Amino acid sequence: MTASTSKQDKLIVGISIGDLNGIGSEIVLKTFEDSRMLEFCTPVIFASVKTMSFVKKALELDISLHGIDSLDALVHKKVNVLNIWKDLVEIDFGKEDKKAGEYAILSLKAAVAALKNDKVDVLVTAPINKSNIQSETFNFPGHTDYLAKELEGNSLMLMISDSLRVGLLTDHVAVKDISETITRELIEKKINIIHKTLIQDFGIPKPKIAVLGINPHNGDHGVIGTEDDTVLIPTLDNLRKNGKMVFGPYAADSFFGSGNYKNFDVVIAAYHDQGLIPFKTITFGSGVNYTAGLNKIRTSPDHGTAYDMAGKNEANFDSFKEAVFSAISIYKTREQYLEAAKDPLTKNRKKPALKKNR
Repeated sequence: MTASTSKQDKLIVGISIGDLNGIGSEIVLKTFEDSRMLEFCTPVIFASVKTMSFVKKALELDISLHGIDSLDALVHKKVNVLNIWKDLVEIDFGKEDKKAGEYAILSLKAAVAALKNDKVDVLVTAPINKSNIQSETFNFPGHTDYLAKELEGNSLMLMISDSLRVGLLTDHVAVKDISETITRELIEKKINIIHKTLIQDFGIPKPKIAVLGINPHNGDHGVIGTEDDTVLIPTLDNLRKNGKMVFGPYAADSFFGSGNYKNFDVVIAAYHDQGLIPFKTITFGSGVNYTAGLNKIRTSPDHGTAYDMAGKNEANFDSFKEAVFSAISIYKTREQYLEAAKDPLTKNRKKPALKKNR
């Protein structure tokens, strides 16, 4: 039984609050300050009602918060705040602080646990600071790696918007390690994840996938590197033989500027900045980070903690709102896919009529 059972299909959206000294709390509260959002979902913020009330007052936001100590006490049509801690937290907007990182992880762990146990339907995460979250009990580069450990499946960072989707072969990998990290096995694994994701989560039956080259100009036949010729191209050829509509590799420097990305359902970049710089340039403020390939749905805004504008009531919350809508949409599309994918013979088979004794 899922969290949304018996509530008119209104999904429960779990929200991890992120770094309290950043803009996370502001964009979460601003999103649900518009009461019309409660027609689409029931939010649960994993934090504390005292902490959220402090932010609400500091930013003079017009929003009612409903504090609960258990998810069983959740109330629909309200902005629920599940009390994960009882401390009176000292918030210092704009400051990178180890304590803020500790609260961010408390929130994240509680939200992920609720997601795993079907107490919430989807998870939307506010931005964290990848440095101050590190500890003996939490040693992950970010959300994606932690979710990959806690949930089932193979995770992949997929940036999505109305006009563009960008997936990555490698995400938080040092530049010096990229070429040796990209193997034939990795390329096949990532493209297979993307292919399945586009079908089941976005309703695209025959995805067209563009792949960018690893080196400048795809290596210029070995002049600037051999990885495209020896690793990438043979792998793409093999995927095409297996029926996938995979195109490329394309030289990354001209691919986006020419508008060629509009001809494909997704673009796969070799590494983080190759894909995210053009994505954020084209979509900034409306893009969403989706962790594809897992058995649960998680999205987040396409930006970080933005310490420079924290506490100033200046943060743009459009990306977070889009993350909420995307999570809901992906959940429903996947549910429809899984329902349609059930064995039609099993689904429609009628039990034989019992013969009456004569």
